[in-house]
Amino acid sequence: MLYVLICEDKPDSLELRQSLRPQHLEHIGNYDIRFAGPMLADDEETMIGSIIVLEAPDRAAAEVFSKSDPYLAGGLFNTVTISAFRQVVPA
Repeated sequence: MLYVLICEDKPDSLELRQSLRPQHLEHIGNYDIRFAGPMLADDEETMIGSIIVLEAPDRAAAEVFSKSDPYLAGGLFNTVTISAFRQVVPA
């Protein structure tokens, strides 16, 4: 099953994001990530969160992934929303 994680950064946390990025990239490299990347502010440059689409056997596994992400463990994310997701396009 696919799960989408919508993760919103705490305000003014760019420096923290950058410091945790190497560990975050190493972490997500251990999972079946369909796509991932930063959400951007209206200026289309400032990173304000992350979207991750993850293949996982169940929601519990998606939650384990999220809780062990250095971005969350390191205090970057203000909120994380996890939802099951069904890809329709492209088929």
